[in-house]
Amino acid sequence: MADVADRAGVSGQTVSRVVNDSPRVDPATRARVEAAMAALGYRPHRAARALRTGRSQTIGLIVSTLATVGNSRMLQAVADAAASRSYALTVVTATGAEALADAFERLHDHGVDGAIVLNEASAIARGAELPSDLRLVVVDAPDDSRFAVVRSDHAAGARAAVAHLLEAGHRTVWHIGGPADSFAAVEREAGWRAALARIAAPDVLRGDWTAASGYRAGATLAALSEVTAVFAANDQMALGVLRAFADAGRRVPDDVAVIGFDDVPDSADFRPPLTTVRQDFDALGERAVTALIAAIDGSDTRLEVVPTRLVVRESA
Repeated sequence: MADVADRAGVSGQTVSRVVNDSPRVDPATRARVEAAMAALGYRPHRAARALRTGRSQTIGLIVSTLATVGNSRMLQAVADAAASRSYALTVVTATGAEALADAFERLHDHGVDGAIVLNEASAIARGAELPSDLRLVVVDAPDDSRFAVVRSDHAAGARAAVAHLLEAGHRTVWHIGGPADSFAAVEREAGWRAALARIAAPDVLRGDWTAASGYRAGATLAALSEVTAVFAANDQMALGVLRAFADAGRRVPDDVAVIGFDDVPDSADFRPPLTTVRQDFDALGERAVTALIAAIDGSDTRLEVVPTRLVVRESA
C-alpha cells in the first residue's frame, strides 16, 4: 500500500479508502490510485482485510433450485450487483427447513456478511427459525419484521394482463397458476382474481412453472370451446399453452389470446411472439444487494417493491 501511495502521490489512508470503497475519495484521485494499483499488480488480501475489519466482503445466496429461468436470471443479477460493489458471492441450495438450517450453517462457516434468500426458498424461510447474527434480505415474500423484503409487483402485473384481455372483448380469462406454495404465484393469482372482481372467475389450473405443465393445462383448456383468453403465471407455461392450442388446431391470437409473465429473452421469439408482463430481474438483484449491504451497515430497509410492465406483442 505504501508503494501504491507513493506512485499515486497520495497518503496511505487515501489508498485504504479506495481499497475499502469509501465514498470519501473524489473520482480523479480514485482513478489515480486504481491506476497505480494496476501498474504495481496490487490486490487487496481479502482474508487479511476480513481479520482487520470483521467483514469478509462476501454475501450468500440461498436458492431452492436454479432450474427455473427466473431463478437463474436472479442469480446473474445478484452476482452482477455484488461484483459491482466488490463483494464475492457464495451460493448454497435449500429445499426444506432442515436444508435451510444447513445452508445457514454453511454460510456461517464461509464467514459471509449477510445473505439473500431467493424466490421459492422464501417460503421455507418464512416458517423457519432464522439466525439472529446474519443479516437477511428475502426476495418475493410478505412483509416480515425479521428481514428486509424485495419483491416484484406481481399482483399489479397480473391485473394489467387480465385488464388487457377484457378490454379486447373477452368475457373472462382462464388462469394457469404456479405452485400453490410460491409467493409469486399466489400474488399473480390474486391480481387475476382482482381484475375479474365483477366476473365469475373460472377454476385455476395449476402448473409447476415448466412448459410441460403448461402444455398439460393448455390441452385441457383447448378442449373447451368457451376458452378464448388465457393468462399463464410464467412464460414457460405460456409456451406450453401455445403448443397445446396449436396441436388442437386453435390459432393464437385469432381463436384464443395468451399472455405470460416474466418477459424472458426468448418470449419475443415464441410463435407468435408472446404478450407478457415484464419482471425487471436486474432491478430486483440490484435492490436486493443494496438492501443487504445497507442492513450490514446498520440501516433499516424493510420493503422494496419493483414495478412490472405489460409488454404487448402478437399473442394477445
